Amino acid sequence: MIRIQKADDRHHSDHGWLKSSFSYSFADYYDPWYVQFGPMRVLNDDWIAPGKGFGMHPHREMEIVTLVLSGFLEHRDSLGNRAATTWGEIQRMSAGTGVYHSEFNVSESEPLELLQMWFLPGAKGLEPSYETTKFDPQSLRGNWVPIASSSPEEGKIAHVHQDMAIYLTELEAGGRAEFRQSPERKTFVFVLEGELRLNGAETLERRDAARIEEESELVFESAAGASLMLIDLP
Repeated sequence: MIRIQKADDRHHSDHGWLKSSFSYSFADYYDPWYVQFGPMRVLNDDWIAPGKGFGMHPHREMEIVTLVLSGFLEHRDSLGNRAATTWGEIQRMSAGTGVYHSEFNVSESEPLELLQMWFLPGAKGLEPSYETTKFDPQSLRGNWVPIASSSPEEGKIAHVHQDMAIYLTELEAGGRAEFRQSPERKTFVFVLEGELRLNGAETLERRDAARIEEESELVFESAAGASLMLIDLP
């Protein structure tokens, strides 16, 4: 079963300095169709104006993964961590028993674009932690590159405390990619850029999403090229 969520069907908010599109129910927005998918609870597609951001605020019992698409994001938290990340880097924070953090666009001239994802952890009461990891953007061409997983690789694959994995890939014009897994698992697909065909039937464009269940083989084809994120979920 494949359920498509078109980019324009997401909830959109505009606060001037912050423009967001929600793929799931978040804050004051509620949609009973899009509350949760497996342990995936949030995907916010954010645009943040230069020099703006979120002041210190709390989180608990959530795995938070942030992928910066353009610009620089500065993170600070109550654990004493401070880091700035850009495209090619990942921020992962396990809120666990409780942590405060802030997120700001550190540029005074360039906007910041990012995807922030929240996942329910595999266990409650974890010790809060934070890390930044890196991936090589050049390695995405024609490959499924893991950027976060329950099986981490120090400095390269962020450690998420849940039975899941996040992959990125890029398809060249005329390119094709396949992904196989147990039909008992769930797959979330999000198109970062471009357009593609899924299993020869569904057309997905920029920022469209697909929630997939009971499928063991996925085939992605792109006439003009595309980049996408795939999340393997229990």
